[in-house]
Amino acid sequence: MDNVIEMKKIVKSFFIGSPNELHVLKGIDITIKKGEFVSIVGQSGSGKSTLMNIIGALDRPTSGEYKLDDANLNELNEDDLSDIRNQKIGFVFQTFNLIPRSNAIRNVEVPMLYNGINSSKRISRAKELLSMVGMGDRMNHLPNELSGGQKQRVAIARSMANNPSIILADEPTGALDTQTGRMVMDIFHKLHKEEKKTIVLITHNAELADETERVITIKDGEIIN
Repeated sequence: MDNVIEMKKIVKSFFIGSPNELHVLKGIDITIKKGEFVSIVGQSGSGKSTLMNIIGALDRPTSGEYKLDDANLNELNEDDLSDIRNQKIGFVFQTFNLIPRSNAIRNVEVPMLYNGINSSKRISRAKELLSMVGMGDRMNHLPNELSGGQKQRVAIARSMANNPSIILADEPTGALDTQTGRMVMDIFHKLHKEEKKTIVLITHNAELADETERVITIKDGEIIN
């Protein structure tokens, strides 16, 4: 199996006024293979959100090497990183991050719009993805007309818009009740098994983590397993 994510000696420090320096990540080594379903677990303050931002090319490490699909992200400029975020990574957030005044179809279309895909193809793909996550009958609804679970399903459909190689899900069930969270996790399992997606789940929930193929535990900025 090919490695889709390779991190070596990743350090992230924040300067909060000389001589104070906050070391959030302290030499992280992670390898994730193509098609794996992996969870990254840690308590609040463990560094998992900072790690997620680096995996998602939303932030750069202070030092260390990060390769994603064999591209060395250290060597890329901001435009290149933006292209990688749009084309190779599908993001799913705890707070859904949907555009309030746009219906479900329009929300799913957004990543494709940035990718230069024409309108008819965008709409067709958005409808296909919304049907896949069980939202075929809610395509024209605005976010405020949807439940939390329905919003998250729209967000998952949006994350798949450009057929990325990686789905990065940050506490995707955190704002949902247990039953709805179960439904969302079932969709991730479906994407993993049927679409062969590499999925990285960031969570503090040990039960959810146990559903994944491998659990990476981070504590005080270090991997402990």
